[in-house]
Amino acid sequence: MHIRTSFPYETTHEDLRIPLPDGTLLYARVWRPLTEEPVPALLEYLPYRLTDWTAPRDFQRHPWYAGHGYASVRVDIRGHGNSEGMPTDEYSATELADGVEVVDWLAAQPWCDGRVGMFGISWGGFNSLQIAALAPEPLKAVVTVCSTDDRYDNDVHYMGGSVLAVDMHAWAATMLAFVARPPDPRYAGPAWRDLWLKRLERVDPFIHTWLAHQTRDDYWRHGSVCEDYGAIDAAVLAVGGWHDPYRDTVLRLAEHLPPDRVRGLIGPWSHQYPDRGLPPGPAIGFLQETLRWWDHHLKGIDTGVMREPLLRAYVSDSHRPATTYDTLPGRWVGEPSWPSPNVTTVSYGLQGAPVLVRSPQHTGVDAGRFFPFGNDADLPPDQREEDARSACFEFAVGAETWVLGRPRVRLRVASEVSRGQVIARLCDVAPDGSSTLVTRGVLNLSARLGRDRAVPWEPGATQEVVFELNGIGHAFPPGHRIRLAVSSAYWPWVWPQPGSEAGFTLEPAGSFLELPVRARESDASITFDEPEQSEPLGVTGGVAAAGWSPATLDEARPERLVVRDVAKGGWRLEVDPRYGGTRVYPDGLEFTEDALETYTINEADPLSASARSEWSIRLHRPEEAWDTTVRTRSETTCAAAEFLTSNEVICTEGGEVVFHRTWERRIPRTAG
Repeated sequence: MHIRTSFPYETTHEDLRIPLPDGTLLYARVWRPLTEEPVPALLEYLPYRLTDWTAPRDFQRHPWYAGHGYASVRVDIRGHGNSEGMPTDEYSATELADGVEVVDWLAAQPWCDGRVGMFGISWGGFNSLQIAALAPEPLKAVVTVCSTDDRYDNDVHYMGGSVLAVDMHAWAATMLAFVARPPDPRYAGPAWRDLWLKRLERVDPFIHTWLAHQTRDDYWRHGSVCEDYGAIDAAVLAVGGWHDPYRDTVLRLAEHLPPDRVRGLIGPWSHQYPDRGLPPGPAIGFLQETLRWWDHHLKGIDTGVMREPLLRAYVSDSHRPATTYDTLPGRWVGEPSWPSPNVTTVSYGLQGAPVLVRSPQHTGVDAGRFFPFGNDADLPPDQREEDARSACFEFAVGAETWVLGRPRVRLRVASEVSRGQVIARLCDVAPDGSSTLVTRGVLNLSARLGRDRAVPWEPGATQEVVFELNGIGHAFPPGHRIRLAVSSAYWPWVWPQPGSEAGFTLEPAGSFLELPVRARESDASITFDEPEQSEPLGVTGGVAAAGWSPATLDEARPERLVVRDVAKGGWRLEVDPRYGGTRVYPDGLEFTEDALETYTINEADPLSASARSEWSIRLHRPEEAWDTTVRTRSETTCAAAEFLTSNEVICTEGGEVVFHRTWERRIPRTAG
């Protein structure tokens, strides 16, 4: 990593408030080049608290953009951080309308030349696309990283029509802990406490809404730009990683947006900016790459970025199973269009007699993290134990086989019950038997005719079900075997259906694995600069000292721990997401954050599934005698006909409780 200390422009930065039409003021931090000429503005628009949580990351990139001739702006969304107003649901109509107002406000500033770009990772990448679909006139270009175009089937809530237990629950719990944090009096002023208490009175756990919409209805269509790709006028650079759950969005945007307005880039990365240097690498000079995008689309400079292949993708070499990799060997390939003429679908017919697939309910404990962040235990370990809990079909690899895109399965299934799931995993099996997970997919059987409806299975019927696995770039070497592993459970990724302990029968005759096989030709012309960032903020301790590198709050606590009760058939997975730790900011803020997720299930009972998250946050500025804490507890369990959720928030100031509330809900299981 090269830390840049000098730039073409000297820079300055200031905090200010952006007025909205209803009088609400959004808190913003602006880095600008010192020049008399107006420049384009770049906007990153998030709920994640610019004065503390994202501050280390912000200082890696916003000053860098300012030093290269852009006004780079970080804004807290309404109801978050030090912005005024009340919090709303994620990507609400209010959030997006506010974002359009911010774009227009930036374009009207004397230091802006009227042209605006938006960028962001995850939430900021989501709303960059969504605001682009609203087409504010000044917004000319977007860089969207690790984001989605489909809020229902490619987000943290549902997968293949099934509830994502691991992340619908965990992310709702995370956002509850975020929303409950107080504004910082140093930046929000003396009204901080009144604003905090008003926010807390408005808090409602997101999971209530998410579980109330178990099929792809209008709630999920809102903000899903796949509903109308033609609404996006801005040029879009879509970026993802093969170890990020949102990577398929890059492929869909490359396919559906006009080729003169889109470029796609997929590397081996996790849910991180590609210059961060977090595993798996290799990292690239991502800021320099985006500068080429901005210069072309916002300044009219021919940087050659639109002469790059429509899609640049990394095809990883085969690798032994591990929960982390510093670097994955491989090569870059360039595709002139997507779908690519270099990719051919090859079908592999399943062989053998019909097989009963009746996986124990803890199948999935070795799935790894849904959102890998570059931590030591993020990725799936050796899959042999998971494979033993599945029905497996293997295909010998003669010549080296490159796969690029989304594999598909066509399976003939018979079920004696009306509900259930099919999970398909694609593994690379080495001669020694080790099994590396390549990719996977899920289908809720009730969603087989479309994600917008729930159609129960006719007990006893045999039907063909077809679904895609997540996209991947992977090279299977000769002498290895391609393994398709099919299971009826995948906890805690997928919330089990009532009755799913019965499993289903898979008929190999007429069932196929379809692989997108790419020609074995790399593109040596695809190269990137070494990663470069601006000087760090200067936070000490915890993850922030290294710009959100993984760290541990308590070295004695495992990052992922699996516990088995042999006598009772119980399984418990404990996960430390390692977001935080204790860190001290240059402004004197001491910030401590701890979280623990626990998932339990009995291997014979799908209704025993339980998810629990606990958060503890302390924001403390000793010299100002400011000391606040937030503690949250979130639990989700199930019965045959309903989900049961329980959430609790306790907030203190100076050791005194200022807010305490508990929510209990029973939500019908209509599909998930």
